[in-house]
Amino acid sequence: MGLFSQEESFEYGLKLGGFQSKSYIEMINWQAEKAEDILKKTGKITVIVLDNYSVHKSKEVKKNLEKWRKKGLEFFLISAYSPELNLIETEWHQLKTHELSGRMFEDEYDLAMAVIDGIEKRSKKNNCVWERFRFD
Repeated sequence: MGLFSQEESFEYGLKLGGFQSKSYIEMINWQAEKAEDILKKTGKITVIVLDNYSVHKSKEVKKNLEKWRKKGLEFFLISAYSPELNLIETEWHQLKTHELSGRMFEDEYDLAMAVIDGIEKRSKKNNCVWERFRFD
């Protein structure tokens, strides 16, 4: 999962296996803490654009929305037919096309390491700060 602010930052979390509500909530809690700092310092909220991935709309996630909003984190759900509005999709495509294309991986771990390396390279190339969330 990733959070992309064009020409500023690429923050992401990698999880071997499936990505479920629990992992999403962990990562958004991390973002909510950052959003709270931004809100206190600047008075500005942080907006995360979401696609129609089922985890984004799960019952477990909905239970946390008000808590996150109080910290200055807001969500914008885009239409299922408008993936071009989610800028991170373009960035994931570039990562797959330029950093991972044509490579074979022994297992998920090797793929994860290639993604980490690819994001670091793309962030440097695009002059973005990158940060990886580490799941417990």
